[in-house]
Amino acid sequence: MLKAIAVGVDRYKEGMLGYYLDEIRNLAKGLNIEITQTFEQDYRLSTPSLKIGKGKAEEIKAFKDENPVDYIIFNDELTNSQIRNLEAIFACPVIDRTLLILDIFAKRAKTKEAMLQVEIAQLNYLKPRLSALRDSFEQQQGGIGQKGPGEKKLELDRRKIDRELKQLNKQLKAIVRVRKTGRKARNRGGIKNVAIVGYTNSGKSTLLNTLSDLSKSQKDYQNTVKDQLFATLETSTRRIEIKDNKPFTLTDTIGFISSLPHELIDSFKATLEEIKEADLLLHVIDFSHPYYLDQIATTNQVLEDIGVDDVDMLYVFNKIDLTSEILPSSYTPAVKISLKEHLNIDQLLNNITHHLFKHDVVTHYLIPQEKGDIIHILNQHADIIETSYVDNNVKIKARVDLKLKNKLKAYEI
Repeated sequence: MLKAIAVGVDRYKEGMLGYYLDEIRNLAKGLNIEITQTFEQDYRLSTPSLKIGKGKAEEIKAFKDENPVDYIIFNDELTNSQIRNLEAIFACPVIDRTLLILDIFAKRAKTKEAMLQVEIAQLNYLKPRLSALRDSFEQQQGGIGQKGPGEKKLELDRRKIDRELKQLNKQLKAIVRVRKTGRKARNRGGIKNVAIVGYTNSGKSTLLNTLSDLSKSQKDYQNTVKDQLFATLETSTRRIEIKDNKPFTLTDTIGFISSLPHELIDSFKATLEEIKEADLLLHVIDFSHPYYLDQIATTNQVLEDIGVDDVDMLYVFNKIDLTSEILPSSYTPAVKISLKEHLNIDQLLNNITHHLFKHDVVTHYLIPQEKGDIIHILNQHADIIETSYVDNNVKIKARVDLKLKNKLKAYEI
């Protein structure tokens, strides 16, 4: 296993820097890197040229000389000149939080779309740092920065990278067009969509699996669930049909994290459109985490950054079996659950169906039997309460949404 030192500049409220350095530790672990020591620097003592103070840099160098490591990893994003200056002092590769997250995404990306999105993000990050990072990577044999474009792209100049980005974006747009067509087809069918959002490792994929297991139409599907940051990057959509409730689609999206690189947000914006076009957001929260309120704030900030401001949200406080905390009154509507212990899942479903179908109305129809297409639409997209036959007509009592009600107004009685 590779070894590294983690460095953080403390400009946060009490205790938060330690939390962020723990995230660095977990991110590095996902790349088979062990953090052997951490160093903290008061932001008031830092210098622009190094991100830290000269005295702290000498302290880190002295430790590194006695305890050789493969990387120095900073919690903050570093500029080209800062990387050069720090590597001149430490004589080993210096990596920042952004590149670490990008490399995790590169490692976890499985679909063509996710791989393209990550590669675009990496190139946009690498382009202004080519001169510094080229020297850094020449010292390495694999490791951080070697997934995705890696060393090959560092040999390119900026103009060649621009051409590469143009080609990658063209490929990505073609994939996005196909996904948009599928989403429009779902919208034409009148099926409501629920999107799952939240901090990484809060239980989002477990929620998708849990509701899929309960669904009549998704018995065989399981999304990847691992106790690690960014276990899955792919957007997954499943049709959920439970008991007598109307069906809806449930979409799991990538997890968020503090200081999520803007390059990733930009490249994943097409994927995150699923969130903007949802009828309801399920904001999943690890209620047992000591900094869950900060994680809520981070997720809400990312949603704001991508332009999600008018979608109804239900706060889902997960892992209540691990905490005795009282729900904060400032986040409503809310439901507390335990996916592991299957606690309050029915309550969650009731909340979802209430939000999705609260404007539905009970309507009576008289439809000629030869109008099989109209009867099919009602069977597919309405909650049928009662059916009877009168002469050559079908009499249907159904709960429908306002859009379907207006569409079938001619058959109302």
